[in-house]
Amino acid sequence: MRLVVLALVIILPIFSYAQSFFTVSGLLEDSETGEPLVFASIGIKGKPISTVSNAMGEFDFHVPEECKNEYLKISMLGYKNYEAPLANFIGRDTVILKLEKAVQVLDEVVITDSLNGGEIVRIALSRIEKNYPMKPYLMDGFYRDLKKLGGTYFSLLEAAVKIYDEDYGEPRKKDRLREKVALMEVRKSLSYETHKFSRYFDQHNLLEDLLLHNNIKYRTFPGEDSFFDQFERLNNSYYNGYKIYAVYLNTDLYTLKMYIDQESYSIIRMEYQIIYPDNTLKKKVGSVSRYISDTKVIGFKQYEDKMYLNYIKVVSQFNWYDAKTNDLNFETEMHQELLINKVYPHTAERISSTKKMKRYGLQYQDEAYNKDFWDNYNVIKDTPLDKEIVADLEKLGSLDEQFKND
Repeated sequence: MRLVVLALVIILPIFSYAQSFFTVSGLLEDSETGEPLVFASIGIKGKPISTVSNAMGEFDFHVPEECKNEYLKISMLGYKNYEAPLANFIGRDTVILKLEKAVQVLDEVVITDSLNGGEIVRIALSRIEKNYPMKPYLMDGFYRDLKKLGGTYFSLLEAAVKIYDEDYGEPRKKDRLREKVALMEVRKSLSYETHKFSRYFDQHNLLEDLLLHNNIKYRTFPGEDSFFDQFERLNNSYYNGYKIYAVYLNTDLYTLKMYIDQESYSIIRMEYQIIYPDNTLKKKVGSVSRYISDTKVIGFKQYEDKMYLNYIKVVSQFNWYDAKTNDLNFETEMHQELLINKVYPHTAERISSTKKMKRYGLQYQDEAYNKDFWDNYNVIKDTPLDKEIVADLEKLGSLDEQFKND
């Protein structure tokens, strides 16, 4: 268990949300099939402010009033960019926006050059320090985790955070968090701490664990030739006006898909699933837990000439078995996501040690629920799945009341 002191302080000029906003609400669909577009990046052209679409292609984007004369920009892997004046959306209900596939690239047969999949990945990893920030920067982030027991969600925590990082230089210790985190606001369901099954989940800082899932920043890829030799090339794709390599690796234990810019070799998106063979973690009240799998998606977004983290989503499954009979007692899942709302590159600001986050998890932070703040903060919009989750969680009363009373 990693216990790292995460420092925080509120930097008023940057952290303040006491400003006027208007909201652009939309539904993103494929122009031909009508299918929802998931994890599309919705932002302001030329500005480091963004959100992403949810599992139903929906989004709510809270835009500062001073940006009303700017352009909305939507980018999606495999699709042409969508741009329109933000003023067109002021005062409107949810709009349906249809994105067109970049057909001329998607239909391209793979091999148009001599590079194989492993060579593309090698080049991409060798250029991390060129393509990702190498000067200090800050990020606004929205963090969420959900705990699930036997098919039912029973706890929710959400936090608005500020994340400071020095650079994407290769770390000496790949399991030691380099970022510093400032907690702005936190809200959680009543059951997050009190539910009898909460003890079956780790109580350390889950946000720290999630940040350590950034394989690009922490260089957590095998270095052996055998790793690179297994990559295959898929059809090329398209993102933000640029051609993209798609490479894929499939073994008995894990699958890995990476989308890499053909010009800069920056990694745009990574999809990863690993299955753990009989990995016993710990014992609790006559039961033993075994890690089953991790499923992960990481996306990056370009601002100026560098790639910054845009989102991370990880679903971890682990089962509990009777310590004596080895019979399955119950299944548990942890859902975690981090969305970056805004980037402050080349920052001179730091997160000081004036006020420190506790050494353990966010669930023990004592911030009061600030409804006005959350009403104007970019979060991943509720989806039908989330409504199912809410129905589970609201057995103890409305979430708004639980946030107030926690």
